[in-house]
Amino acid sequence: MSSQTFVAALWMLGSVASFCLMAIAGRVVSPALDTFEIMLYRSLTGVVVVLGLAVATGRMGQVSLRHMPLQIVRNLAHFTGQNLWFLAITIAPLAQVFAVEFTSPIWVLLLAPLVLGERVRGAQIVVAVAGFAGVLIVAQPFSGTVSIGLLYVGIAAVFFAIANLLTRRLTRTVTVTGILFWLTSLQLLFGLVAAGWDGDIAVPDESLVAWVVAIGLAGLCAHWCLTNALRLAPASTIMPVDFLRLPLIALVGTWIYSEALDPMVLIGGAVIFSAAWINLRLARRPKSQIVARAP
Repeated sequence: MSSQTFVAALWMLGSVASFCLMAIAGRVVSPALDTFEIMLYRSLTGVVVVLGLAVATGRMGQVSLRHMPLQIVRNLAHFTGQNLWFLAITIAPLAQVFAVEFTSPIWVLLLAPLVLGERVRGAQIVVAVAGFAGVLIVAQPFSGTVSIGLLYVGIAAVFFAIANLLTRRLTRTVTVTGILFWLTSLQLLFGLVAAGWDGDIAVPDESLVAWVVAIGLAGLCAHWCLTNALRLAPASTIMPVDFLRLPLIALVGTWIYSEALDPMVLIGGAVIFSAAWINLRLARRPKSQIVARAP
């Protein structure tokens, strides 16, 4: 793969680790805070950090009102998906939640030509379908009653795909600082409205403050990494790396929450990893090579 694609893959690995930390912290605070309140405090933490870094590095000038309609739509999509995701992790096993969430890269592949005008190779679609097959091996959706949490995260996956595609579109003309500023600021506003519409916003006690801050920092770091990855490589190429979250969170669920680690998780994880790696390899090869080597 090209050096630029490799760096983008490293950024995605940072995003993977951050999302896993956010899932753990989200479970810890969920008994005391609803999803809107979690998003409110997460965004508040993010605003403080982004503003502090922007001022310290002299990058506030990169924040502008350009493309605000696109910023608003992008952040509404992400806000909706993230609330559904936080709800899902409280009522379904983490491995299953992450597995269903990974339908998002499939939506990215399908929607990228329409939203971004990106060219998606037939071979990439085949590889993405193979990766999704690995997800099905892990989730085993037809083996019994499907949790309502999986329905929530399935809908969230569509909104995440839309948000990721619009992020890629914004990176063409907007800096990472500008994207993160509006990510945190707009979602702070959305969270304040959604959490405070009934006039009752819960305040985390001292034992939860560190976890709430961790959610904010992990979410911000995840989007910093994701935005940089999408800036360096097409969404249809880099997003399958996100599949690696699945085997990692399955191990976390077993270790911390004693969730059963089905051997199928390891098999599905291997399929997912292979699909992600093959897709990255395809990114460096011209179409003529792929056709020439096809059986």
